[in-house]
Amino acid sequence: MQWMDVCSVADLQENSGVCALVNGLQVAIFYLPTDELAVYAISNYDPIGKANVLSRGIVGDINGHKVVASPLYKQHFDLQTGACLEDDTVTVPIYACQINGGRVQVDTRLVAPLRQLIENSTNTKQEVVSA
Repeated sequence: MQWMDVCSVADLQENSGVCALVNGLQVAIFYLPTDELAVYAISNYDPIGKANVLSRGIVGDINGHKVVASPLYKQHFDLQTGACLEDDTVTVPIYACQINGGRVQVDTRLVAPLRQLIENSTNTKQEVVSA
């Protein structure tokens, strides 16, 4: 994996999200300190609301799924799979992340293919809703 240092764990608010720019893409990072994984990273782009807002969503648990509720239309995205709980045809990209020495890191190799897909889509004027 190719880890990019994003921020200090001390910069994060518990049970909340922040947005980080990773390889030119907005990535929503959620810090759940009581959870085994502790940090989750998904695309910040809400494919239903068509805006970069997921980092501002409310984090919770629905039937054992760690989720973020979009602040726009309130649909829930699973933080581990990216699946939308209300519409199984919609997903958001997820990224490997870790805490290493008190620093949050995201695997940039998984972000790069999505960036290329979005750039190709923009050139052909097609909308990308998931990777």
